[in-house]
Amino acid sequence: MRRPYDLSSVTALICFEAAARNASFKKAAQELNVTPAAISHQIKALEGDLGCSLFLRMSRGVDLTEKGAFLFVAVQRGLETISDAVTHMRDRPETADVTIRTTTAVSSLWLTPKISTFWKSHPTITVSQIVSDVPGTAIRCDLSIRYGDEQEHHEECHKLFQDRIVALGTPKFAAEHGIGRVEDLLKAPLIHTNNEETDWTNWPDWFQALGHTIPKGRRFSVNNYMIALQAAQDDIGAVLGWDGLVKSLMEQGRLVTLVPDNIPSPKAFYLKIHPRAGSKARLFASWLAKSS
Repeated sequence: MRRPYDLSSVTALICFEAAARNASFKKAAQELNVTPAAISHQIKALEGDLGCSLFLRMSRGVDLTEKGAFLFVAVQRGLETISDAVTHMRDRPETADVTIRTTTAVSSLWLTPKISTFWKSHPTITVSQIVSDVPGTAIRCDLSIRYGDEQEHHEECHKLFQDRIVALGTPKFAAEHGIGRVEDLLKAPLIHTNNEETDWTNWPDWFQALGHTIPKGRRFSVNNYMIALQAAQDDIGAVLGWDGLVKSLMEQGRLVTLVPDNIPSPKAFYLKIHPRAGSKARLFASWLAKSS
């Protein structure tokens, strides 16, 4: 019987996703509790099935080829969708009074501290988060936080905050690369966040808005904003920061503004109230909007 889906080995795809996400066969093996040789065998079999190379093998790890990056996005999106469905079927969100969906960065840097404060004044209302960096997957929630133009949606939406975008790094990084002006950043190592699912301002956009050319320095690319921020804290490069979102990191001195120049964010973070939201979800939504 003809299979309804044109798929390679699911085991191989899972091994590939882990290796791509960790940029290491060894770390993927540790995560999946198998040997690095087993990961390598699955990847080779997958490459043989697809007829192309998925990784560039290097002495200190692996990097995705163009086709590998394309497959990684597709596989990760599929696994996220399956994970969301499993979470829904396990009925975890239904035990909470309020279920709110957001991205990893917004959850870690902004929303979770807000929920802790909310509980101090509303201890009987439980709030559950669904954290996902893949938008649009079908999952039931009362509220969701998104980055974009709230006017594009006809649903009930409330603007939370709209930041200014600044160049961030560590004092050590600034000293090592002699950064004091925007021009100094043009040749400095920069951390780029590449995610087709989000429409966040990138370095070329930022420089262009300030009247400068495209940067020519070394680039370090990741597909997750939290990883980008961690890389900046590890002195790998400069990263763009939404000052309201990363306020806590700046207050702690873990990242500092490298130059005084900045630009207004072209879009805002806004709260969407879904039709299924009840009175407790609306109470939390009102509190969240007022506390922003």
